[in-house]
Amino acid sequence: MQKITLFVSILFLAFSCGVKTTQSLLSDGNYDGAIDRAVEALKTKKDSKGKQDYVYLLEEAFAKAKDRDLRSLELMEKEKNPANLERIYNTYVQLTNRQEKIRPLLPLQLLKQGKNAQFPFDNYSDQIVSSKNALSKYLYDNAVVLLKSTNKLDSRKAYDDLAYIESINPNYKNAKKLMDDAQFKGTDFVNVYATNETEMIIPKQLQNDLLDFSTYGLNDKWTVYHSVKQKNVKYDYGLILNFREIYISPEQIKEKEFIKEKQIKDGVKTLFDSKGNPVKDSLGRPVKVDNFKTIKINIYEYRQYKACQITAKVDYLDLKTNQLLQSFPVASEFVFENIYSTYRGDRNACDENYLGYFNKRAVPFPNNEQMVFDTGEDLKAKLKDIIVRNRFR
Repeated sequence: MQKITLFVSILFLAFSCGVKTTQSLLSDGNYDGAIDRAVEALKTKKDSKGKQDYVYLLEEAFAKAKDRDLRSLELMEKEKNPANLERIYNTYVQLTNRQEKIRPLLPLQLLKQGKNAQFPFDNYSDQIVSSKNALSKYLYDNAVVLLKSTNKLDSRKAYDDLAYIESINPNYKNAKKLMDDAQFKGTDFVNVYATNETEMIIPKQLQNDLLDFSTYGLNDKWTVYHSVKQKNVKYDYGLILNFREIYISPEQIKEKEFIKEKQIKDGVKTLFDSKGNPVKDSLGRPVKVDNFKTIKINIYEYRQYKACQITAKVDYLDLKTNQLLQSFPVASEFVFENIYSTYRGDRNACDENYLGYFNKRAVPFPNNEQMVFDTGEDLKAKLKDIIVRNRFR
């Protein structure tokens, strides 16, 4: 019985909090917020006595929201300001959506009054169509004007307006084609190329890989990178990777010898006291203890080593003014290393994690071209990081 009472109390408290929150939203003028909460509460057991507060709140919130929207529309339509066209259209859509949100719940009873709650619905389809067409025409005409500008930001604004037209009024005039024009005119095209100031030949494969920006994932809505110039494209910026210096160390093999010792168990032996007599237990038997012996290994370690370092800088150019905008130094290193070992003695004296080196052998050193190419992997990651942190406008 106590559990039932507690459960009922919890339900009552939750219901009371929900009603108070809805009342608060209504008092604050957040009519649609109050409508959303009431509609959610009335989706189940809408005709129960416990849901009556929500019905009254929904009726009041709907009436006040509708009245406010209609008064706002009246004012905006009297002003005849084209800047209000989007708001007018959205308000008619909001009036319709609000009705459709409530319609599935109808009828809603007012139990004490013995009648249904009143929700006077209207058909706004004509107003939606006319306001949508007026808004589409306004945005379209504005986009056409913007596209005559040489300012890329104007083209981007035109694109956004045309995209909005497509979302509310698909296939309006030639909006799709104008969107393509706006996309092209609003895009910053970046020519990417490399220069070599070193005395070494940069592998062609490395240059192609570094300048293959399709693998970087850097193209965005308004910035496109080309490593090969395309016809009919006027490039706005240049991104130049200048190789300044390449250093490759000599091939080295370093030798090292060291000794490892370890004590291991080797059977048992009789325990003797300080006088050399065997120690015996309480039954007179000699006491046996573990016998340990020392094992040793001589390790001959060989370390193959070769390193490559590349220093470069990334230049950002404004091709319209031929001015250097920014410059970023970048350096990368790749190390080839192979360690292998031989031994003399008992390999059990060696640490277990070292044993793998005994199975390795000397390998051919990579040639200089391969070293440079391998260094390019790190260089590519650093180049991408620079570009991500320093986007063109």
